[in-house]
Amino acid sequence: MTDNTLAPAPASRTPLTLLGTGAMGTALARTWLAAGHPVTVWNRTPARAGALAAEGAAVAASAAEAVAANRLVIACLLDDASVGEALEDADLTGRDLVNLTTGTPEDGRTRAAWAEARGARFLDGGIMAIPPMIGIPESGGYVFYSGSQDVFEEHRDTLAVPTGTRYVGTDPGFASLHDVALLSAMSGLFAGITHAFALIRREDISPKDFAPLLTSWLTAMTPSAHRTAEQLVSGDYTTGVVSNLAMQSAGNATLLRTAEEQGVSAELLTPYMDLMARHVADGHGDHDGAGLVDALVRAAARD
Repeated sequence: MTDNTLAPAPASRTPLTLLGTGAMGTALARTWLAAGHPVTVWNRTPARAGALAAEGAAVAASAAEAVAANRLVIACLLDDASVGEALEDADLTGRDLVNLTTGTPEDGRTRAAWAEARGARFLDGGIMAIPPMIGIPESGGYVFYSGSQDVFEEHRDTLAVPTGTRYVGTDPGFASLHDVALLSAMSGLFAGITHAFALIRREDISPKDFAPLLTSWLTAMTPSAHRTAEQLVSGDYTTGVVSNLAMQSAGNATLLRTAEEQGVSAELLTPYMDLMARHVADGHGDHDGAGLVDALVRAAARD
């Protein structure tokens, strides 16, 4: 994995085409323009590209015209289908297509084959940032990239102008997979935060006083991800376990009873608890939480 910090514009200031000037596309375009890169933009709704024209961008009348303007073409559109629609009439021969449109791993793999069949080299991306983080080195934002390593290496400096870059492999689906895996973990975290605040909502407990307790506790728990990773590699889920799944599953009854007493739905917790209870019932109560990874994969296979 390559981990680059935000970089200044390269001396060559590679010209590029950007398809899509929504909130993220506009933020990306502005950083390249500010760094001195010639930028050609296209948007399905032309008026949305007007502000960038005032900042020095060339506005193309069609996606095909925008693609013809530069070898490096970056798509930041609504979804994978919109990428295909926008580029339907474009000549991609000899182009380097970098797709920053949010999609699934299979979208990335299919789009890579589609682009290569049309004569383009392909690099997929997963943006781990929101528009206000773009162009701010200290924001911690970055983009996962996967697919053609040659494209990544050639355009590394240009791609690093708006935000950091992390190359995660030649499989075009890996950028999206990393992106969605992290977002999925975030969703689970937000679910837990939501439930915790719901438990205290009707009590004389200040949410502002509770918040630092919550964040410090979650921060203390997150290093467990490293232990999970080590166990998944070794395949040993039982050695040195402090609180096994049998103990955790038994303790879940208290969490559920508390939710009932507080008048809070447990719907954000029960899917995880149910998976844990099934794994224990299957004879794996001595496992650490890493055992649930395989249980979750097996559950999908059964479905």
